Amino acid sequence: MAFEELQREHGKRLEIREFQGLAYARLRDDHHHLPRGTVFFPSGRRVMGYPHIGRILALASGLEAQFRAPVWAEEKLNGYNVRVVQEAGRFLALTRGGFVCPFTTHRLPDLLDLDALRALPEVVVCAEVVGPENPYVLGHPPHVSHDVRAFVFDFMRVGEAGFLPYREKLCLLEALGLPSVPRYGRFDLHQVIDLDDLVRDLDRRGCEGLVFKEDSPRDKRAKYVTASAALDDIGMNAANLMELPPEYFTGRVLRLALFLVDRGEAPGARAEALGHAFLDGLAEMIRRFREEGQGYLRYRCRFREAEAAEVFFHHLAAIASRQVRLRLHSLERDGEQWRLTFDRVPVHINGLLQDLLTGTLVFD
Repeated sequence: MAFEELQREHGKRLEIREFQGLAYARLRDDHHHLPRGTVFFPSGRRVMGYPHIGRILALASGLEAQFRAPVWAEEKLNGYNVRVVQEAGRFLALTRGGFVCPFTTHRLPDLLDLDALRALPEVVVCAEVVGPENPYVLGHPPHVSHDVRAFVFDFMRVGEAGFLPYREKLCLLEALGLPSVPRYGRFDLHQVIDLDDLVRDLDRRGCEGLVFKEDSPRDKRAKYVTASAALDDIGMNAANLMELPPEYFTGRVLRLALFLVDRGEAPGARAEALGHAFLDGLAEMIRRFREEGQGYLRYRCRFREAEAAEVFFHHLAAIASRQVRLRLHSLERDGEQWRLTFDRVPVHINGLLQDLLTGTLVFD
């Protein structure tokens, strides 16, 4: 199907883009039966966007209400997800929104065994990229303390909706030797105590939570996150207080309270941690504004060549929200790699701080 025909079908929901000479189109929003982030190539091949996966906030009642069969439990990692596909003789990493990510695409040889995948051109690898030096998310799981790593959580097929069956996924992971998200096994729905023990352990270790995948043809899924994940989200984004909708924060406070009540845990130290989560990030933003004239959030990521870093930074600047301004801090050689450091400058809170710290009257 030519892009012109796709444009007529999807209108302004479709955006045509280019990456290193390869044209592609991405779906900005859900339309008809296609989810946001679906990608179309000139070859006629299509990679479906991720389906929407809901979350449960009470473990026992959520499992009972949402599932009809035993579930597989996998760790939900704190990072960003990509779909890795072969197109026009190369591997591309597609973000959830349907962009070809120059950073992840450039780093794919470091993240996955691409030689093992070449014989499977119709397979799409769904992976979470995590680590302290990623360009999208400030948080990371505790077991990845350097650079970035990728962990596979599913496979899809080009042109098809949904994921491959779970047992087929396990066979592919073993055959290809690909890194997997931590898997904790198959649980009957009455094994809530075992799952609760697992959740407590993940929370204690500072992990994000679980994804449940029903062992049935319908493959129903749901997420369940820990208290530490809710606190981390608030702490990492408190500096974006003016850019994010209020429900971003109220939803996480509610998740935190429900998690504690679900476990019979008194707020105690969590209440103090919640205060720090809100105040520490804001205080750092204010300090930076007062000392440097601008508040910002700093990101770092590594590349094999300097040119790839420059391409990525221009890509980020081109797709950035109007509420955020990107600022290049440095591009430096670090051993055999190049380290890009850049800042995301939230526009609204900087404007507000400019007013407040110069003595503007505020009427409540």
